[in-house]
Amino acid sequence: MFNYLRKRFTNHIRERSRRRARLVSKDGRCNIEFGNVEQSRFVFLIDIWTTILDLKWRYKMTIFISAFLGSWFLFGLLWYVVAYIHKDLPEFNPSINHTPCVENINGLTSAFLFSLETQVTIGYGFRCVTEQCATAIFLLIFQSILGVIINSFMCGAILAKISRSKNRAKTITFSKNAVISKRGGKLCLLIRVANLRKSLLIGSHIYGKLLKTTITPEGETIILDQVNIEFVVDAGNENLFFISPLTIYHIIDKNSPFFHMAAETILQQDFELVVFLDGTVEATSATCQVRTSYIPEEVLWGYRFAPIVSKTKEGKYRVDFQNFSKTVAVETPHCAFCLYNEKAKAKEKKGYDNPGFVLSEVCETSDTKM
Repeated sequence: MFNYLRKRFTNHIRERSRRRARLVSKDGRCNIEFGNVEQSRFVFLIDIWTTILDLKWRYKMTIFISAFLGSWFLFGLLWYVVAYIHKDLPEFNPSINHTPCVENINGLTSAFLFSLETQVTIGYGFRCVTEQCATAIFLLIFQSILGVIINSFMCGAILAKISRSKNRAKTITFSKNAVISKRGGKLCLLIRVANLRKSLLIGSHIYGKLLKTTITPEGETIILDQVNIEFVVDAGNENLFFISPLTIYHIIDKNSPFFHMAAETILQQDFELVVFLDGTVEATSATCQVRTSYIPEEVLWGYRFAPIVSKTKEGKYRVDFQNFSKTVAVETPHCAFCLYNEKAKAKEKKGYDNPGFVLSEVCETSDTKM
């Protein structure tokens, strides 16, 4: 019992460590950290628009709320200073014939309310600027322009954040596991991908990268070395008709990095297969990218995906997503090299007819001449 628990705990720790070393998560987020960057963090303020868009919603709303409250309070202080300098406040006991710069500013609170009304263009009509002070007129113009800029920036940032293609990418899903089995007489690695919306992705393109640690002939160790993995669909890997789930596959030939792997050794390999799907959103014409990754434990050798599309009695095509990641065991060669050897032996055993061959009979005679 103790040995069993120790084995389970060891496997759990090994699985967690492998997950921590994953570069791309299943939902497409990159697990990477930048350290010792020489450039200052102020360089992000140069591209302030992208910085604001990349912020999370809680930080974005905190910045906008702080900007509004700060501008209202700052201009409220300025309006109070204008009223104080012009001696419009009640503590100066202005005369009946006194014309204030701003009507009905009696203190800091009323100055803040006037600043709020001016910037958001509420206009209750109780407080207003008079033509007595040029300073007040200039401050009114300046605050109005600044308020329009803040409002425009906030509305644009929120609209761009909501309409970003990253949200559209969440409606594209990949199968939980990749499978390796025969397809069309060839050993292939298959992955299933589905579009959860009825709107299409225009100009979709699917490709992959195999990340692994390699050692060059010169002895250099390259971490996260990238190897191109070509994925195809029966109709081609570009301009996909992505209305129903598709099964993409990579042919394991002699040029494939999976060629020297086998069913018994694939779990001992150290690699990460990252799959990308690029496309243009039909509604917004924005380009989006969906990505996911598979580690050796998520590549099932000797399986294929269960059927997912059927036809109803009403003549409609029905997609059952309950079987989306379901796999079925099938007879599969335990390595690609074995499959190619079987094909080579089959060709050697097979005979071929030569249509140009003619059988001729030779007549033997018993007489010999000396």
